Amino acid sequence: MYAIVETGGFQFKVEPGMKLNVPRIASKEGDSVKLEKVLLLGDGDDVKVGSPLVENASVEAEVLEHGRGKKIIVYKRKRRKGYERTQGHRQDYTRIEIKSIDQE
Repeated sequence: MYAIVETGGFQFKVEPGMKLNVPRIASKEGDSVKLEKVLLLGDGDDVKVGSPLVENASVEAEVLEHGRGKKIIVYKRKRRKGYERTQGHRQDYTRIEIKSIDQE
């Protein structure tokens, strides 16, 4: 069984037992979180597509850790103007493990 869920403005295809990094969730490590924005549920040939969400469906996940991603450099320059700007960015993330996909 698999599902497509939305969290933090991104969509992820998840399966039970899967570990993935999602944008930061305000929960402590070891806590259980419920992702209720389920856009699609699939089990073999049986696929349920929500409009926009699948009713009575949720995904149960456990927060493993919080972290920060790799640093990226944002560099801007305009030729012949003497304009240069450098800025760095590190995105916060939460590593979760999918425990179960529930459909009531």
